[in-house]
Amino acid sequence: MKRSLLIGVAAFALLTGTAGLAGTAGAADLKFKPGEDSRFNWASLEEFKKGHDLKGQTLTIFGPWRGEDEALFKSVYAYFVEATGVELKYSSSENYEQQIVIDTQAGSPPDVAILPQPGLIADLAAKGLLTPLGDETKQWLLDNYAAGQSWVDLSTYNGKDGTSALYAFPYKIDVKSLVWYVPENFEDAGYEVPKTMEELKALTEKIAEDGEKPWCIGLGSGGATGWPATDWVEDLMLRTQPAETYDKWVKNEIPFTDAAVTGALEEFGWFARNDAFVDGGAAAVASTDFRDSPKGLFSSPPKCYLHHQASFIPSFFPEGKVVGEDADFFYMPPYESKKELGNPVLGAGTLAMITKDTPAARAFIEFLKTPIAHEVWMAQTSFLTPYKSVNVDVYGNPPLKKQGEILLNATTFRFDGSDLMPGKIGAGAFWTGMVDFVGGKSSADVAAGVQKAWDSIK
Repeated sequence: MKRSLLIGVAAFALLTGTAGLAGTAGAADLKFKPGEDSRFNWASLEEFKKGHDLKGQTLTIFGPWRGEDEALFKSVYAYFVEATGVELKYSSSENYEQQIVIDTQAGSPPDVAILPQPGLIADLAAKGLLTPLGDETKQWLLDNYAAGQSWVDLSTYNGKDGTSALYAFPYKIDVKSLVWYVPENFEDAGYEVPKTMEELKALTEKIAEDGEKPWCIGLGSGGATGWPATDWVEDLMLRTQPAETYDKWVKNEIPFTDAAVTGALEEFGWFARNDAFVDGGAAAVASTDFRDSPKGLFSSPPKCYLHHQASFIPSFFPEGKVVGEDADFFYMPPYESKKELGNPVLGAGTLAMITKDTPAARAFIEFLKTPIAHEVWMAQTSFLTPYKSVNVDVYGNPPLKKQGEILLNATTFRFDGSDLMPGKIGAGAFWTGMVDFVGGKSSADVAAGVQKAWDSIK
């Protein structure tokens, strides 16, 4: 899955040592002393503490975070430990997707599991291995998360009896709807950040008219070559079609050959298949590694001015480049002509669920509803949240705050579409189809090929 690939990307950038497989925390581990920094909502922690005495109990959590991310998560759950008196044991695995399936089916699940794959969560729910979080949590998400209905939809699955219910709590989100640029290059050339897709297209044409290349685009990723193009298509689907159409697409309730899908492919092709618009020409798109493609932004003179990629891409900027100074980003804009679609955001993230129904597990889900459970990680690095009650000034740096505000301004959030599709499609036929598309194959033929692959697994 693409999500697993990106976790590896993040690990490449963030790991500073060997990832531990288990951890505990206590009051001595608190990163920020309660009450000392007024930016934090300490009152939410005190209020939570009043109703949750778990002394003598143990909470086991299994999640995807290792290395630096594990240390950051530990800095958050230390406050849960301090507030409740519980003994908390966190574990992970290099093959955590397989491990959680093994543990739950063997009858030895953790109390709480945290996963980045909605499809895997859906499978666990369908097998009766998850505990519904209830209407209260559903209402909480509607009331407290920006684009709340989107998060409820993402977290709702069919149980073993076929009845749908809220089974997951979204926590720690990634934003993909970003376009990267170098402010100095824009200033030198007199370009302005576009606010609509029409303006972005006009800027693309203007840069080309000036004799420069507007975009750096690279789809290369070894055996996963093609996936960056799926992010483009997903972003463009959300900007040309209602979210309901996007949902039908990822479930194949409308075929890949539907005009809504081929239209999004053609929109991507407008950028990627024009030799005048891409560094190296259209022929270079498929062969350029995605890790190398943003480097053209920093050449002198620049080889390109724009690059579409998720929030992790600074990991592959030249050494010493600082986001917010040497490079910046803007929200992938919506179409002025499609105002009714609002401000959609494409992304990914992790979701917490109860795999063993215990008082400690339920208390942990309640803890995730406190601003402090978000703000502690926000104040450090690599954490975004759509929680409307957090203090955005807590974010550890201006770029994180800016991305957090993109989430808060979203009217619709949708999870990475290819990660919601069956693996043979989202991490197979869709990827290879995009390589064929940038190579010159028509959108109709590419879509027909992907649909044929989907039909073969039904």
